[in-house]
Amino acid sequence: MFLAALVFAPTLFVPAYTAYSEPNDEGIPISQAGAGPWNDSKQKLVWIGELQRGNLSLELKGGLASRRYTVQVDSDRETITGTNVAQFLIRQPGYKKITVSVQPATVLVDNGTIGGLQLTGSSTVGARFNMKERRNCASVHLKYPLAADEEAEWFYNEVRPKTNPKYTYYEACGWHRGYFGIQVNSPTERRIIFSVWDAGKEAVDRNRVGDDNRVKLLKKGEGVFAGDFGNEGTGGHSHMVYNWKTNAVHRFLVHAKPDGDATIYSGYYYFNEKKSWGLIAQFRAPKDGSYMKGLYSFNENFGGSNGDLQRMAEFGPVFVAGHDGKWKEHLEAQFSCDATGKNDRFDYAAGPKGDHWFLSNGGAVANGVKFGDKFNRINTATKPPIDFPRD
Repeated sequence: MFLAALVFAPTLFVPAYTAYSEPNDEGIPISQAGAGPWNDSKQKLVWIGELQRGNLSLELKGGLASRRYTVQVDSDRETITGTNVAQFLIRQPGYKKITVSVQPATVLVDNGTIGGLQLTGSSTVGARFNMKERRNCASVHLKYPLAADEEAEWFYNEVRPKTNPKYTYYEACGWHRGYFGIQVNSPTERRIIFSVWDAGKEAVDRNRVGDDNRVKLLKKGEGVFAGDFGNEGTGGHSHMVYNWKTNAVHRFLVHAKPDGDATIYSGYYYFNEKKSWGLIAQFRAPKDGSYMKGLYSFNENFGGSNGDLQRMAEFGPVFVAGHDGKWKEHLEAQFSCDATGKNDRFDYAAGPKGDHWFLSNGGAVANGVKFGDKFNRINTATKPPIDFPRD
């Protein structure tokens, strides 16, 4: 604990609607009105933000005077009432988790809400917190550049998921018309997803897409659901409910076959327990007629209630083959992120890890990677697998 006079110190108000409820992300209702009611002493409120080295004065705005709260920043903690101020010394700059819990004896005294945190002190100079109601952590990407004359008829990649919070999507194979990866939909359901975008500019409602712009399903694998998607562009969607394993190696393959002014895209997943490839789906994409462009992978947090949790996966090796059937291993990747990562949430990390790359978003973990950074992984003379399926 650190006690000091704070004279002319900067002040930063961080609203409660940017907080998270842990361990149950629905345990404490969080909205524009505040965080509460708080009826379970096992639940905690967590804020994530970047602080500088220096002193920190922390006050709960709207905290109830009748309650006793424990406030923790890193490993330092202090117990206060709802009207007092906690004092800390931030010894190392960087992303922090600020955790607030309530003493069990006072949890049911009333059902009020907390409005937010008021932070004062030299540690708040240049501090960065998300101030928006959208609480998803940033989406982060690895782009795999192609040579000017390189045709990507086949795109192979592997994913090793290291964490598995719900509302996570690890995309192995992304390109200019689609995406292919694994998703955590709930504590009990996981999916393999393969989708291809329609032509045209409709962003929300596929019912508005004319037949000449619509992606058509040609075939799908056993146990695969196929339908539509919207609200992120529109297109043809397919998924298989499948209990993929964390820390296992997951293999993905996309094939592009130009067909006049269209392209037929096929997505294959390697089922480890069967030791064989299986088709997820095959779509015909109109107004295309090209091979794959803009190859990439990403981590996505598609539900904001648990954007405080870390999502981490390893990607690679990446192999690309053209129409000549010659495989090329890609060793370079470039980091990018979405608008949230540029403006609101900066707790992400990426880089080479031996013969793979890693991507991490959320969890107050950052390694200083910046938009556009490039990194090469080790060339291990890995050869492409020889057991690929054929359309």
